[in-house]
Amino acid sequence: MTEALQPGERVLWQSPPDGVARMMMWRFLWWIGFPWLLLTLMAISRAWIDQSIPFLLMPGVMMVAAPFVMLLHDQQTLFAITNRRALIVRTAWGKRTVTTTRFEDMDAAFEIADMGRGAGHLNFASGRSTRSPDTDHTGRYGFRCVRNPSGVRDIRECARRRTV
Repeated sequence: MTEALQPGERVLWQSPPDGVARMMMWRFLWWIGFPWLLLTLMAISRAWIDQSIPFLLMPGVMMVAAPFVMLLHDQQTLFAITNRRALIVRTAWGKRTVTTTRFEDMDAAFEIADMGRGAGHLNFASGRSTRSPDTDHTGRYGFRCVRNPSGVRDIRECARRRTV
């Protein structure tokens, strides 16, 4: 995080995403993955399938593991607000990335999408590429699965007013 800061820039707030909230958002995969694995294991034990075992096991394993992989990804992410910009710092899978958004490049109104459990998505820029993990399907960009998004919005509003 320190390497991403510019001279004279101060961190006003920082927090990792709420990985458990994101994991629970994708828990429906468990409702599909566990029965899939049970049926596949039953078919293996009764010798109904032979050469197709890997092809039938892999989808079930992936559905069960996906929420945990997302949790690991979130544990390697840090959101921050400085006195000049918003930062998303990732060290996921050994690849370090820093994505910045200056206050001037942010939308006038911030959008909060509530996820429950005190977490939500805080969108502060639009028109971004949907390929980013921090952008939704409409191009709205921001902090995904952040705890207390309205409090974070207030911190950013206060910081932006001080710089304008």
